Amino acid sequence: MRLVFLFLFFIPSWVMAQSDSTNKHCGTDEMHQQLFLDHPEFNQGIIRAALKSEEFRNQYSISREERATPYIIPVVFHVIHNYGPENISDAQIMDGINVVNKNYRKKNADTIDIIPAFQSIAADNEVELRLAQLDPNGNCTSGINRIVSNLTYTGGHDVKNLIHWDPSKYLNIYVVDNAAGLAGHALVPPAADTIPQWDGIVIAYNSVGSIEASNYVRSVVLSHELGHYLSLEHIWGGNNVPGYYYLPVADPGNCAFDDGVTDTPNTIGWQTCNLNGASCGSTVDNVQNFMDYAYCARMFTEGQKARIHACLNDTIANRNNLWQSSNLIATGTDGTNYLCAADFSVDNRIICEGESLVFTDNSYHGITQRNWTFTGGNASSTTDSVVTVTYNTAGTYDVSLIAGNGSSTVNETKTNFITVVPSNGIITPLMDGFESTISLPSSNWYVNNPHNDAQFEISNTVSSSGNYSVMLNLANVEKDYFDELFSRTFDVSALSVVQVSFRYAFTNRDTVPISNLLKFSVSNDCGNTWIVRKQYSTSVLNTAPGISSGSFIPDGTQWKTAVVNNISASYLVNDFRFKFTYENVDGVALYIDDINISPTASIEEITFNNLKLFPNPGEDEISLKMESNGWFEIKIFDMSGREISSEKKWMNEGNQSISTSNLANGTYLINLISFENQSIYRGIWVKSK
Repeated sequence: MRLVFLFLFFIPSWVMAQSDSTNKHCGTDEMHQQLFLDHPEFNQGIIRAALKSEEFRNQYSISREERATPYIIPVVFHVIHNYGPENISDAQIMDGINVVNKNYRKKNADTIDIIPAFQSIAADNEVELRLAQLDPNGNCTSGINRIVSNLTYTGGHDVKNLIHWDPSKYLNIYVVDNAAGLAGHALVPPAADTIPQWDGIVIAYNSVGSIEASNYVRSVVLSHELGHYLSLEHIWGGNNVPGYYYLPVADPGNCAFDDGVTDTPNTIGWQTCNLNGASCGSTVDNVQNFMDYAYCARMFTEGQKARIHACLNDTIANRNNLWQSSNLIATGTDGTNYLCAADFSVDNRIICEGESLVFTDNSYHGITQRNWTFTGGNASSTTDSVVTVTYNTAGTYDVSLIAGNGSSTVNETKTNFITVVPSNGIITPLMDGFESTISLPSSNWYVNNPHNDAQFEISNTVSSSGNYSVMLNLANVEKDYFDELFSRTFDVSALSVVQVSFRYAFTNRDTVPISNLLKFSVSNDCGNTWIVRKQYSTSVLNTAPGISSGSFIPDGTQWKTAVVNNISASYLVNDFRFKFTYENVDGVALYIDDINISPTASIEEITFNNLKLFPNPGEDEISLKMESNGWFEIKIFDMSGREISSEKKWMNEGNQSISTSNLANGTYLINLISFENQSIYRGIWVKSK
């Protein structure tokens, strides 16, 4: 008697390199031993369920008949993520279902590669997964839930405490960043019957389907884990019982055991695709079986099919209830499409003028017609499921979609969904102390708040100079989340070198700083690609001692100046952009102020073409120093490029003054144009009163 407790599947590093020189053990024995030690209360229940299941399987194999229709298993995907790559797309999930269904129905194209010894017993298991359209309360659902949790990084059974639909009605599949150090793990029916709150499959995000984060090789993982869920053992008989009993893959001793299936030859188990392997005296091993570790899987056998069908007709773990007509109706998997909601996604939300975006319709279910509205955009179609849209004018735009099934419609409008940035940037140098920025986002600054909690905002109570700064209030933000502040485009093409400086203040929620992180990145293609130029972490980021409670209001001594001077010449373009990315662990608040873009200038005094403006910031008058006498045209622009004033004036050598009493608080570009030779002298000045 073999009692199977828990199966896990591991992708060793050699798979990625297509090399078999560094095969790695999956660590299953250690995990099982710890589980046995931690939960001895489950042992007797698992033994009883396994005995009952084996008795049923023996009886069922005698009376089994072929089915006219496949077994439909309702499935729900729970994507456990922290806004990282583990938050895989709906398309990747749908591809994962499609791959599994082809594998289980013997419709995978690579069945032609099955070696002759096993061609005749390669089976159509008559099993299909179908995404749920109704949730446990009878409400319409996409069948995909997205849950934000740090548990994605550990991926043990505790992820099932976050959300768990009735396992007698649904197969729960959890997509995580790290499936306990493995590619996936699943409880087999005797264990699931005893621990129903753990029933389901946990799988790493890069092992779902064959597209995007996954690939063809790793796509076998979900089929393997579903095999365990449906009572299949590893092909070498790998198993575990309280006590404990474990067969590591490729161990010579495995020849004394089998997997309980008569038409799979005894084998030690393979981690390389040796199609001539014959490890236990047979003519050849079934290396291409989905329940091996060789990663060249093509097939299940007729014997495995019989075992799966027995499992699906057994009361153990309620597998027999999944495919019943009443349950298919209750879960919305009976073939009826329930029109639920209009929804859509886009490949980017901030672009430059003249660039294009790809929108994808994610509405559900049974959508046959669409009507898109793209304010400000030129669309390749307004009726297709995937649409390319070009935006030629800077601004912020809404997107709407009406989706229907021929008899009824649903609609969705996302306001201020797309931001289009001017492709030609503001001429630099520039200093922005946020004195003229009322709120974020603005015409010059954009935010990314992926978790919809605190975001970068304007503070009118704290600043390094003037009255305003940008603040990120972290008091109620969970750790490991991140937020971003993006600039608009700047024209630095006329400069021979560029540096960016800024002032910042920060402290953490403890006396000992943890690894908080502020990253400064730049782009030379309007934000399509980014490269990190500076990182400030731990004690470098802290400008004040940590505090145990309350808010952080920095005084004049608790600001630091950061200078980014490692920006290469390839970034001297007319659509230069930069961004701040903050990753939170235990921060209280982050402030940023006085951002300066220039060749070499400091924050306190800006010099460009021999033009000095002081004091800076100032109030009702600008002082400047001239190197010679002459007539000049003085033009003042705001930071959107709008001309505020223009006057002609004779300027004497030495200090001169310009009245600014009619200007509101804000940041201004001052241009002096020489009548003699048309030379332009520029500077950035901030009025703060």
